[in-house]
Amino acid sequence: MRRPSVRLVATMSCGLALAAAAWWVAHPLCRAASLVVRTAGLEPAHPIVAAWQRQRFAERDAAIPARAGPLNARIYEPDSPGRSAVLLVPGVHAMGITEPRLVGFARQLAATGLTVVTPEIPDLKRYAVTPLATDTIEDCARWLADNDRLCLDGRVGLIGISFAGGLSVVAAGRPSIAGRLTFVLSFGGHGDFQRVLRYLCTGLEPALSPSPVGTPAVRRPPHDYGLAVMALDLAGEIVPPDQAGPLRQAILVYLEASHLAMYDVAGAEREFERARLLEGSLPDPAATYLRLVNTRDVTALGLRLLPHVAALGDDPAVSPERSPAPRAPVFLLHGSDDNVVPAAESQLLARHLEGRAPVRLLLSPLITHAEVNKQAGATDAWRLVEFWGAVLRRQG
Repeated sequence: MRRPSVRLVATMSCGLALAAAAWWVAHPLCRAASLVVRTAGLEPAHPIVAAWQRQRFAERDAAIPARAGPLNARIYEPDSPGRSAVLLVPGVHAMGITEPRLVGFARQLAATGLTVVTPEIPDLKRYAVTPLATDTIEDCARWLADNDRLCLDGRVGLIGISFAGGLSVVAAGRPSIAGRLTFVLSFGGHGDFQRVLRYLCTGLEPALSPSPVGTPAVRRPPHDYGLAVMALDLAGEIVPPDQAGPLRQAILVYLEASHLAMYDVAGAEREFERARLLEGSLPDPAATYLRLVNTRDVTALGLRLLPHVAALGDDPAVSPERSPAPRAPVFLLHGSDDNVVPAAESQLLARHLEGRAPVRLLLSPLITHAEVNKQAGATDAWRLVEFWGAVLRRQG
């Protein structure tokens, strides 16, 4: 039997190398396309794409040790997981790790082949963006990296939703997890927390720097949800001490109604009505603040809250632009028309990180606030697939 020629062996080796390279590039894109189709609710229209690389997975509850005490968590494990795992941190929401959109996203990531852990961050669950929340994210990432059952190679991907996105970027710069992250992704997050608060109070998006002299600020009416959360956190500053507790409880009723509105319209209306009735039980000025919350008067409420912005979030530990940059690659994903955390926050953070960390930014019209739920053209869809393909390539 004749031995193959050197030229044939070289040609075959080159072909195999090219095929392997093509697979390395295409495989994450296939997984990313499937992920985008499923998270956007397009599975009925594109069932074949949705099924690409899709895995079955199991869910279970767990506890994570942290400096402030044990935390509730949920683990999503695919049948054939990779060597790394992902920590998916929920945003400011009372439902924490049971919030339906977070659960749905975690399940889709697990179906893509990622082991996903969602930790419950107590301060974020009670609507507070604090340095302790950043510390807790750091603790959870370190725990997951040390867990050799869930994370075989000791490296973790970190994804933060909404305000947890900015906090996750801060945590990623901490020495205890430096070198242990495959990436950090801020999904609808912030660069400077107080700058977001000023936007919520004024409706003026932060100017991109550097910008031409005389460039007018962009006005975008803020979402009432963000201002309601601000009023909740500032209750002790804006009303007498004896009114702060009742005002907080009433605003919590309003926020609960806002959550219900996404999946239980009748239940939401009952809670909104209860919040309106509570106005009559409160003295002024608490009654006035609650009325502005209930009527969604973002202009009047913002003007009243603006002088108190300095009382919230002045610690560098809640703002990536005032904290050490991560060493891991940073991915910034933001909805173009976000009116909770404006897209300019991710643009400004990307500029701040240039030269300090590898950074990739995508502003997408397919996203509202930290949720893929819009339809757009093929170009925007492909950009989102490319973005997630780059993330999945980091995760392996």
